Amino acid sequence: MAHEIKSPIPGTFYRRPSPEEPPFKKEGDAVARGDTIGLVEVMKTFHEVKADGDGTVASFEVDDEEAVMAGQTLCKLD
Repeated sequence: MAHEIKSPIPGTFYRRPSPEEPPFKKEGDAVARGDTIGLVEVMKTFHEVKADGDGTVASFEVDDEEAVMAGQTLCKLD
């Protein structure tokens, strides 16, 4: 059964800590509760999005630098 990680706030979703660095997680990566899977930026403040469950990244539902709404699914875990 898939588990969805949702955005806690509206803003812009980033999959990597900075443009020069690799993504926090990519499809197929193992994720443990508390792992950072991305950032949501609002008004120049970055908020870590942490996994609230364990699993493997099945898919990212939004693209890097895409606008997201609070409660929107960012990532699905298997």
